[in-house]
Amino acid sequence: MLPAPPLLVTHIGPVLETLSLIGTFVFAASGALAAAHLRQTLVTFAFFALLTGVGGGTVRDLLIDAPVFWIHDPAPSIVCMAAAVTVWVTPRRWWSDHALDWLDAVGLAAFAVFGAAKAMNFGVPPFVAGMMGVVTGCVGGIMRDTLAGEPSILLRPELYVTAAAFASGLFVLLRLAGLDVPVAGVIAALLGFGLRALAIRRGLGLPAYKDVDG
Repeated sequence: MLPAPPLLVTHIGPVLETLSLIGTFVFAASGALAAAHLRQTLVTFAFFALLTGVGGGTVRDLLIDAPVFWIHDPAPSIVCMAAAVTVWVTPRRWWSDHALDWLDAVGLAAFAVFGAAKAMNFGVPPFVAGMMGVVTGCVGGIMRDTLAGEPSILLRPELYVTAAAFASGLFVLLRLAGLDVPVAGVIAALLGFGLRALAIRRGLGLPAYKDVDG
């Protein structure tokens, strides 16, 4: 693989590592919450949490030929188990009907930015790095919904993949503009979350396909 130009090589620092752990926890919690809705056991909580928390990052690492992050670092797995136990021991009334959507929105934004940054760190071209951010942010939720037997979150009418693409794409553009990694990461994650939050609250979505002969 050819190395990226120096400007595009994005070293993972403490801010992005923190974003990754936040994304892991909230995505894992959303997975555990899906298991709670199904009234499953603690073991199933843990499995849902792990798969949701590390699923997107695992696919990303395999695609960019990187060591799978949670195999070499126990922290993500520990965070996933902590999220599962947290959901298990807290009263159901603490979680609103839309808690899964909001947890997913936080994880989506955080993972989209971190995924793009890690791809750039491995010399992936900027456009493809943005796509790796989308993969990181979306795949875990898809796995969760599939396991839970729910319609995929991708098929909901409001913006979802678009919010992930906005966060990861904005991070890449800010890096190309010369912004430091922490600043670019925080701005992109906050604005990506804001777009997803607006979509949740107001049902914003892209126009659906219409058959011109229909």
